[in-house]
Amino acid sequence: MKANESKYVLALDQGTTGTRAIIFNEDGEIVGAAYKEFKQIYPQPGWVEHDPVEILHTVYYTAAEALKNGGISAEQIEAMGIANQRETVVAWDSKTGAPLYNAVVWQCRRSADECRRLIEAGCEQLIYEKTGLMPDAYFSATKMKWLLENVPQVREAADAGRLRFGTVDTFLMFKLSGGKIYATDYTNAARTMLFNIHKREWDADLLQLFSIRRDMLPNVFPSGHTYGYASKELTGKEIPICAVAGDQQAALFGQHCFAPGAAKCTFGTGLFLLCNTGGENVNSKQGLITTLASDADGLPCYALEGSVFTGGAAIQWLRDEMKLIATAEESEQAAISVPDGGGVYVVPAFVGLGAPYWDSDARGIVCGITRGTKREHIVRATLESIAFQCFDVLHAMERDTSLSFTRLAVDGGASANNFLMQFLADITGAEIVRPRVVETTALGVAMLAAHVFGGKTSAMLQKGDFAEKIFKPRLPKEKRDELILGWKVAVARARHKP
Repeated sequence: MKANESKYVLALDQGTTGTRAIIFNEDGEIVGAAYKEFKQIYPQPGWVEHDPVEILHTVYYTAAEALKNGGISAEQIEAMGIANQRETVVAWDSKTGAPLYNAVVWQCRRSADECRRLIEAGCEQLIYEKTGLMPDAYFSATKMKWLLENVPQVREAADAGRLRFGTVDTFLMFKLSGGKIYATDYTNAARTMLFNIHKREWDADLLQLFSIRRDMLPNVFPSGHTYGYASKELTGKEIPICAVAGDQQAALFGQHCFAPGAAKCTFGTGLFLLCNTGGENVNSKQGLITTLASDADGLPCYALEGSVFTGGAAIQWLRDEMKLIATAEESEQAAISVPDGGGVYVVPAFVGLGAPYWDSDARGIVCGITRGTKREHIVRATLESIAFQCFDVLHAMERDTSLSFTRLAVDGGASANNFLMQFLADITGAEIVRPRVVETTALGVAMLAAHVFGGKTSAMLQKGDFAEKIFKPRLPKEKRDELILGWKVAVARARHKP
């Protein structure tokens, strides 16, 4: 095939701190990429915002740069997909297309008091039964309610019937299509606390609970779906948008976790562990979230999710605050320079503990220190804490599903740390599979888009040999149990309510 006959898929991975555009060929290989950060806005403690217009500019910039860097023309792009930071809310005017306020980011805690009121009012069970979620400022509904109650422009647009709410994918599609697309997919809708994941529709009871009208919300489709076209303004050619998915569900798909029981863990600032449960909606009794994912055809299926607040951020803490390492990469060499952790445990509960504990009052501790404790022991113990937290979530999933996980796919920055991945295999007793293409979020929506569009890139979904390295457990069970017991004791000491 001549170069000018080659066809590609464009994936936009719109994340919390920046936007990445990646172009994939029919073998799922990266042939062009670009990245651009944008400003993080902190109006007051606990509040986090983004400028929606700046986000849009990063999309245009990275798409153009990815084409340029890959030496690819717009005519060679068959289709595109969008993966996005989840739960972040944008409000805009349907007539002008202009944002009415900054995007309220998933990390933002401004609506925490509203969530406490919902719990005190006895709404927790209703919300969980319909959405698989718990009342928390993490999710979108209370952010929307805050915008309606506190931003005059938002209320005025609502009263005039011109208010549009959406997660970032919805806002981007609206703008990229010149206002022709007002839609989202099941995986993003499932994170709003307004969407009934069993009926797969916006829930009337929840809309009433949060005082949000149906006309303020987009239409909902499967992740793999032809939503419409991005205008020529993006690349110089109209491109069909054939896939949309929240970033973690996109990574689950990109890791080929199509079958029930298949699981992946993304190592970012936190840890996000998802398990595909197929057509079964598993009601967690272990502090996990039930959400919607996509099967091999892009149709909705269910997943269990456990979110850990502090993953890669613990390595940043070693580097930036403790000054124990100069670079994140240095942590691996420090860890393997000692035979074990020397009895030291680090519990990095810097902002409390997430799944499966959900203890917001827990605080980080370092315990087990002796006169012989060295810098390397603390570095190693911090890396080990990431694996232990992953084990906690995986073990909770096993109890919820009665499955035994023998394989866990991994991606994200810390997955490059060989010591951490081997220790994770030893502690979980599962094979840890690291892919050749670590940009699995972008790969997931590219695979979905290629599958929906067909054409020359449609074979991307069938590519099965994607493992770069497999880490197999080698720690004796007695030692594994001893280490896990020590971790549980340390967590109990860190918790506000052990």
